[in-house]
Amino acid sequence: MFDVDGTLVDSTYHHAVAWQRAFDRHELHFPLWRIHPTVGMGGDKLVGEVAGDAVEERLGDDLREAWQEEYAELEAEVDPLPGARDLVRALAADGWRVALASSGEPQFAEKALASLGVRDDVAVLVTNDDVEASKPEPDLLEVTLSRLGVARAVMVGDTPYDVQAATAAGLACVALRSGGFGEAELTEAGAVHVAGTPADLLDLDWEQHLRPVAPSGPTPSRSPR
Repeated sequence: MFDVDGTLVDSTYHHAVAWQRAFDRHELHFPLWRIHPTVGMGGDKLVGEVAGDAVEERLGDDLREAWQEEYAELEAEVDPLPGARDLVRALAADGWRVALASSGEPQFAEKALASLGVRDDVAVLVTNDDVEASKPEPDLLEVTLSRLGVARAVMVGDTPYDVQAATAAGLACVALRSGGFGEAELTEAGAVHVAGTPADLLDLDWEQHLRPVAPSGPTPSRSPR
């Protein structure tokens, strides 16, 4: 399972800028360094984390709508990360079932898939529209696993929230620094392996990081991959 933003496409800082502009619309001014570390958790949590619960209660939906509008203006500037396309295609060609589990909006995840050119290589796409609670809660991963119907899985992400969600779902997480978090932060969160970009994972031994899907999860419908 792959996260999308910051893991497969280089969009983390675009999202941070979009959130900053959304806050600015409402005369709430935060520096980018304050916003960036929250990118990766769902928008349902981000507003409260940055601006506090009172702002979430008063302006949460308006801020999320503004963020979508601002990010849509920046989206054309987002490029795939080095090796992302090759990695997804290689895994699919080798018989692995590849899934994307994104806390982002479905329209942005679909556009990322299109920019990567891997739609036919991805078996399952799950976004925040499919769950009630976003990362770092494990809901997104659990729904993805239920749709994949596999016996073992591993998560690939770029934030501590991905690592925390994977851990809560009983999975290991391979983490990338391409989302702007350092190796120490990702390792401390529980990442089993840390690399720079997807290109650095092309020769990874995935078998050593696979974990069994929890017994309460779905019954596997095919091979352990």
